[in-house]
Amino acid sequence: MNPTSGRGRGLAEGHEAFSAFEASGIELVDLSAADYQSASANAKAAVAARSIDALVVQGGDGMFHLGVNACAETGVPVGLIASGTGNDSAHALGLPIHDVKSGVQRIISALDSPRKVDVIRSKSNSREFFSFGAVSAGFDALVNARANRWTALGQARYKISMYAELAAFKPIRYQLTLDGAERELEAILCTVTNTAAYGGGMMIAPSASFTDGELDLFILHSISRLELIKLFPSVYTGEHIKHPAVEIVRAKHVRVESEGMPVYSDGEHVGASPVDCLVETDLLRVLA
Repeated sequence: MNPTSGRGRGLAEGHEAFSAFEASGIELVDLSAADYQSASANAKAAVAARSIDALVVQGGDGMFHLGVNACAETGVPVGLIASGTGNDSAHALGLPIHDVKSGVQRIISALDSPRKVDVIRSKSNSREFFSFGAVSAGFDALVNARANRWTALGQARYKISMYAELAAFKPIRYQLTLDGAERELEAILCTVTNTAAYGGGMMIAPSASFTDGELDLFILHSISRLELIKLFPSVYTGEHIKHPAVEIVRAKHVRVESEGMPVYSDGEHVGASPVDCLVETDLLRVLA
C-alpha cells in the first residue's frame, strides 16, 4: 500500500482494504515497505517465488506501475485498489475509485478469471520497464517532473505545472521510428500511449485501447504558447484532436529520441531519451 496516495487518504484506505480482504477469507501477505523501491523489490521477490497467487497494490498510477512491472511476463495477476490522485489506470479499467469495499469485491470476483490486457515494453537510456498507460518524452514529461515536486497541490498540480513550464519552453526536435519508418519533426511533445487518458484525466488519445494490439503515438506539433494555453482545456474532453497541430499515429513499435529529454511512464521517472516502446499483447493479467 502507498500511505501517501490520495493526498493522505491512502493510509486509512489501505488498512480498510486489508480488513476487507481478511473478512472475506483471503489470506494476505503484506509486501509494503518504507519506500517505493523496497516495496517493488518485495513484490518482485514474492512473485518470483510464487508465494502469492495474486498481487494487489493500493494507491494511484505509480503503484499500479509497480504492480505491472512485478507481474508482467509471470502469469501472476495484479489488482488495484484505487486511492490515488489521478487514477487514470483505474478509470481505464473501470475500477471503483476511493470506494475500498467495492474495489476489494471487484478483485475477489476476478480472481478466477483475470483479464488479459496489452502493455508497453520499453527501454530508456538506463532501464527496461513495462507500462500500462503512457510513456512520454517531451513537454508533458517536464510537466510531470515538476508536478511530482508539487504534490501538496493535489490534482491541480498538473495544470499549474504546465503553466510554469511554459515560461521557458521551446519546441523539441524529435527523431521518430514508427514500425521501421523514420521521421524527423519539431514538436511540443510526443507521447506513446496504451490507454485514452493520462496525467490526471487528460484524454490525450480518446480512441486508444489496451486490447487492440497497437500503440497510439500522440504528437503535438509546434504551436505558440498562447495557442497551447487555449488548446489545453480541450484535452480533458478529447476535443483537442480536432486541432490541426494534433496528430495521432498507430504503430506496434515506436522509438522516440529527443536529446536530453527525461522519460516518464505512468507518472514515474524511468530514465531519459531515447526510448523504445513495443506493444505486448499476452504478458499481463489484471483483476478487473
